[in-house]
Amino acid sequence: MLSGCRNNERGSQKELYQLLKGYAMKICYRYQNRAEQVEEVVNEGFTKLFKNIHQFDENRHADISVALKGWFKRILINTCIDYYRKNASYVNGQSLSEETERIADHTENGLDVLSYKEIIAAIRELSPAYRTVFNLFVIEGMTHEEIGEHLGISIGASKSNLSKARENLRKILAKKTDLKIYVESLR
Repeated sequence: MLSGCRNNERGSQKELYQLLKGYAMKICYRYQNRAEQVEEVVNEGFTKLFKNIHQFDENRHADISVALKGWFKRILINTCIDYYRKNASYVNGQSLSEETERIADHTENGLDVLSYKEIIAAIRELSPAYRTVFNLFVIEGMTHEEIGEHLGISIGASKSNLSKARENLRKILAKKTDLKIYVESLR
């Protein structure tokens, strides 16, 4: 399949696309919050994958599938960063309502009542600037120096965006937790 992709064989490219599309969508949904944005970034990522597939050397890896996914993940993350940079001038921070300012009741652990999907949905509610820095730092394990370099922002801006992302995430999750606890108490 990889040799077919190197030779621009459409059948091999389609097969690889079908194999990796779900994986790519999951990665890109961390950074984008609208389906059309995700699809645009995924397609751009596949374009870069097919254009640069000759750089991937499967002979250097024991598990080709894992290595290819890791290599493709880096392409996708860089594509998400490029998309963010390209659209950053149109992005404003999210304004919070009074409801999101409430603090959760600390007698119950909020994570006990929230599902994985709800937590991911809360991350996706963050503004693009905050969400991108949060994902790069928390999920990808990048340093503030690396984030600053990739996004073209200062280290201080990276630290500030991470701090604000965490605070906004706490508020979003507190709101969801309070609502869920309230609904459960009505039963």
